[in-house]
Amino acid sequence: MKNFTKAALALSAGAALAIAAPLAAMAHVTIDPGQADPGDYALITVKVPNESETEKTNRVELFLPTDTPFTSVRFVPVAGWDAQLVRSELPEPVMIGESEITEAVTSIVWTAQPGSELGDGGLLLLPVSLGPVPDVGSVVLAADQSYTDGSVVSWNGVEEDAEKPAPILYVNDEAVDHHDAAADSDTGDHDADETEEQMHSAESASSGDPVARGLGIAGLVAGLAGLVAAFAFRRPTAK
Repeated sequence: MKNFTKAALALSAGAALAIAAPLAAMAHVTIDPGQADPGDYALITVKVPNESETEKTNRVELFLPTDTPFTSVRFVPVAGWDAQLVRSELPEPVMIGESEITEAVTSIVWTAQPGSELGDGGLLLLPVSLGPVPDVGSVVLAADQSYTDGSVVSWNGVEEDAEKPAPILYVNDEAVDHHDAAADSDTGDHDADETEEQMHSAESASSGDPVARGLGIAGLVAGLAGLVAAFAFRRPTAK
């Protein structure tokens, strides 16, 4: 009994850690969809969650590439937020088709109007159209998220395990999944094995939706907690 309780407690702790990863990922600035075909005009949505419990997001800047610039950049108006296209001279001229491009839109800046800042628990959706999509592996779309206290969070990491990863538009490359299911483990107990299978099933079913993944694992934790309580306080059978 003691061994089972320890195993159940270990599984509960593991599931709690599993929740932390998806929820942390949900807090990242991302784009949806994250895949486009070369030559297309991609309509994407920049998703900006507010990570601070005390400060509000009041400015977002999305940086566009200068080595493979988009010749068409358009934003969809968002209530309470002003948008500005920033045009800059390119470091070097770029040939797109038969045209030489020396200037392009290099960033989009959204600024909150007074009273429209994004508070705790809020999610800002910023639709934009970018095109034509260059014939490359992927396009990094780094972003700066500014808060009312003057702090700025730069989402510009390109490493696989970057703490603050940049949004990436995959073109010819396949999108990288940073939330692979954990390897199977053998606890030697039928109930523990069944719980682990349920965990993998929940992850597989919601691999494309971090919100569903977080809710599914949260339910698993609740179930494990009940399992631990039931066995921890089970009275021994009288002999």
